[in-house]
Amino acid sequence: MADDILTPEASDEREAGQYTLDGPFTRNVLEAVEVEDAERLAELLEPLHPADMADLLEQIEGWQRADLLRVYGGRLDGAVLSELDESLREEVIHLLPPDVLSEAVRELDSDDVVDLVEDLEGEQKDMILEALSASSRAAVEQALTYPEFSAGRLMQREIVRAPEHWRVGEAIDFLRANPDNLPDQFYHVVLVDPRMRAVGQVAIGKILASRRGTLLRDIVEEDFRTVPVDQDEGEVAYAFNQYHLISAPVVDEEKRVVGVITIDDAMVVMDEEHEEDILRLAGVGETRISDRVVDTTRRRLPWLAVNLATAILASLVIAQFEEVIAQVVALAVLMPIVASMGGNAGTQALTVAVRALATKDLTGSNVLRIVRREAAVGLINGVIFAILMGAVGILWFGDIGIAYVISAAMVINMLMAGLAGILIPLLLDKAGVDPALASGTFVTTVTDVVGFFAFLGLAALWLL
Repeated sequence: MADDILTPEASDEREAGQYTLDGPFTRNVLEAVEVEDAERLAELLEPLHPADMADLLEQIEGWQRADLLRVYGGRLDGAVLSELDESLREEVIHLLPPDVLSEAVRELDSDDVVDLVEDLEGEQKDMILEALSASSRAAVEQALTYPEFSAGRLMQREIVRAPEHWRVGEAIDFLRANPDNLPDQFYHVVLVDPRMRAVGQVAIGKILASRRGTLLRDIVEEDFRTVPVDQDEGEVAYAFNQYHLISAPVVDEEKRVVGVITIDDAMVVMDEEHEEDILRLAGVGETRISDRVVDTTRRRLPWLAVNLATAILASLVIAQFEEVIAQVVALAVLMPIVASMGGNAGTQALTVAVRALATKDLTGSNVLRIVRREAAVGLINGVIFAILMGAVGILWFGDIGIAYVISAAMVINMLMAGLAGILIPLLLDKAGVDPALASGTFVTTVTDVVGFFAFLGLAALWLL
């Protein structure tokens, strides 16, 4: 809500309901940093939500970040570190004085601390762990023993449990008597048996709405699910989205409760998965807007090299028809249209397929139907644009032969584009390769090669 971002004291700097940092606000911050006006800087920054503070640190230059943190002093909210892009966390942690870092880290839940330290090494990692209490440090170190990108890394160890035989009144009394041991945010009380195995969970709203004598087991949620501690975090996020979960306990191999995952953490994973797919489809890997020129170039260069190789392959196809192109110059004008239309159609089918695979909407039970659908769509679109380009060929060059060639080539390539767009991601997925990573290059290669070969090959048969 707007109140989370803006307080009355800051109303002169930012308008209510504004969810991004505007230019004037950022300039005011940098001006305060330049003149080292700590009081003015605090007045500007303290009303900010941690996510907005993280955005500010990401949007300014490295030397400006260093100056801002130095002038701002020891008032950095620990949640800012969690909101920061991973590529900048290490830099910001390095810039913070040890006492400020320690105070910031102590404010975080265990899952946020794990997220901070898992990519750090040496002195910085030790510094953060030493700032924690003995119990918190043990919890974080235990979480780090689980596989990367697993539920064990994603979960928070702070969890509210209650024996399955308790009544509502006992649960309420327990919560009131232990405020310091409760997570900052929680949505359920997990019911456990004497072996600490999860047997159900009760929503906080249900507890507050029920009479004190009501047994907790009588008001448990019907749709109760647990998450294995070694389950991939992508699968966890899918379960939260598919089954509309708010929180779910994490269990070990013996079904004992070891932590809990909440909706906010699951949605972060889902957003990261979607972002990763989009970036990989474009061949830019894990590029961030705050990355250095060298890092960005290094990530993009390999895929540009792959694209160059595929472009050379398409050019080799064209080279086989040099004599045809030399005799019918109109072919050189029209042949990019066939390849371009096929490439766009293939990208459309590819995007739908990759998304459907990620959300598990495309499965073995419906794959043939989807393949037939994409083939039919490609064929219908091919016929429509074949008629259009046939008319263009006649009006432009006055040659019925060219009209026939480009029309037939358009139908062939659009059909092939639809099939390639759906089949290539499926084959890569079966082979254990991320479809988002390599599909685009293969689909473009197929549509270029097929488009040029069909167009020029038909021209060689019909026009010479």
